[in-house]
Amino acid sequence: MENRILLVAELGPDGHLKSSIRSLLTAAKSLKGDIDVLVWGGDTTSAVVEAQHLPGIRQVLNGSGPALADGLAEMLCALVRPLARQYTHILTAATAIGKNWMPRLAALEDVAMVSDIVGVESPDTFIRPIYAGSIWATVCCPELLKLMTVRTTAFPGLEGEGMDPVTVENLPCPAALLQSTRIAVHAHAQEGRPSLENARVVVSGGRGLGSAQHYEALLGPLADELNAALGASRAAVDLGYASNDVQVGQTGKVVAPDLYIAIGISGAIQHLAGMQTSRVIVAINKDPDAPIFAVADYGLVGDLNILVPELTAALRK
Repeated sequence: MENRILLVAELGPDGHLKSSIRSLLTAAKSLKGDIDVLVWGGDTTSAVVEAQHLPGIRQVLNGSGPALADGLAEMLCALVRPLARQYTHILTAATAIGKNWMPRLAALEDVAMVSDIVGVESPDTFIRPIYAGSIWATVCCPELLKLMTVRTTAFPGLEGEGMDPVTVENLPCPAALLQSTRIAVHAHAQEGRPSLENARVVVSGGRGLGSAQHYEALLGPLADELNAALGASRAAVDLGYASNDVQVGQTGKVVAPDLYIAIGISGAIQHLAGMQTSRVIVAINKDPDAPIFAVADYGLVGDLNILVPELTAALRK
């Protein structure tokens, strides 16, 4: 049977497609089949136009309406489930949203899902991390409907644009469900800096910074000089140095920038799971035996209160 693949995209706060859709396309191309893209949200006007020009897709499915504006798992499953058995594979990014609704769909369809894939060996065989990323497991999924979340940082974004805009099929917006209600959203915006997921450079701080004041005072100027996003270890978040939406690690966000600078981070395995696929890793820590040095391409042993300002000053020259 010819593979039919559905990619469920996500919209950013500005209503445009998140760049992760192009990494999903790269993963989908390895499955060898027809690819449809589902765009959903309260207002999808801009995102649908962008999706129409993605390379190598068959059509765009548009799910739009006020009931979908809050991004609730129940509503998204209600939108996707009537379509599910038309496809052999359904993929979405392994974000907080994807990890929320995809397991629910798997339970409703009574199929096993494969989470956080980082490689595709064949249409039914995938690679995913286990034991906090210390081991890569190759798994075979015999389900007729394969549901997967994809670690998009593990796949390069597919470049280019489609020759002609593809057709759009508008889906009926499901009726509002009452199982859950979004009360509020609290986000920490990094003004003037790229988002953590898309940044080419990430500067992260850990427990060794000592306080929230040092986190911003030391890392902020360095990040500004490098046009970098700020990240943090779980220890730094737990201590209140940074908000949890910039946490990098197994229980935070997984990033793979061109350059990752770990400052005052010891390198617990849970943190390494979120950044060890970065192209170049630089570690600054006063402990020469810190585990972070085992994965770092470059290590600097010393007092971060001296070294970080010196590094920032050197970049300004």
